[in-house]
Amino acid sequence: MAISFPSLKGAPSTRYYFECEQILYRDFFPALAGKLLLKTDLWNEAKNTEILGWAAEQGAHPVGFDIALDLVRQATVAFGNHRFAFLNSDVRHLPFATDAFDLLYSMGTIEHFPEYKLAAAELFRVLKPDGTAIIGVPNKLDPFLRPLLVYVLSLFRLYPYGMEKSFTPRELQQLLESVGFRVTTRTGILFMPGWLRMADLWCHCRVPWLTAITGPLVKIFAALYRRFPALRSHGYLTACVAVKPAAGACE
Repeated sequence: MAISFPSLKGAPSTRYYFECEQILYRDFFPALAGKLLLKTDLWNEAKNTEILGWAAEQGAHPVGFDIALDLVRQATVAFGNHRFAFLNSDVRHLPFATDAFDLLYSMGTIEHFPEYKLAAAELFRVLKPDGTAIIGVPNKLDPFLRPLLVYVLSLFRLYPYGMEKSFTPRELQQLLESVGFRVTTRTGILFMPGWLRMADLWCHCRVPWLTAITGPLVKIFAALYRRFPALRSHGYLTACVAVKPAAGACE
């Protein structure tokens, strides 16, 4: 299972992932200082980019949760004495008050549940009016055909992340709008072949010197992502930036 993965921190593709997340935050969460920020899982904190740590350095007050208690524990250990609020919870039934958070970040979470619409509705509920959310899921239109790769691996029980539904950018927008969000931007992260990400992580964990091969390949896609913003919406995670309209706001 994914919970038992070794740390992916430091892999070339993880550094690229972190850069993608930083760009998202800078573009759409430009004023983090003093904001209460909710993140929907702790995989990145336990195993991957540690984006909440970076957000805290910008002045945000992060809250993160995960359905897997082991990941909550691993994230807590990874962040040591930092005073982050990490808890065990289910995105479909959040233990937070309505209108609680200024900002919300969910990347690769709601697609793991058949009740993804319920999860989206819960995210809408806990966000403050006029608050901003970035919500991402696997991109069904990924030009490198990652959903097909996931399907084939799943047939042979080689995909460790469990159920995973992919969405087109339009389908994600329609889902979010159906629960009340107003989508302002469609974007995405990780413009790169899924097989390259998987190969780079395998090399990082098993044969580190082979990242001398995968690393330069990852850097090509990172440079393209930086230089040509139009490519971002073709990443293997599609994302929508959405706001929760204030009560009585005009459509």
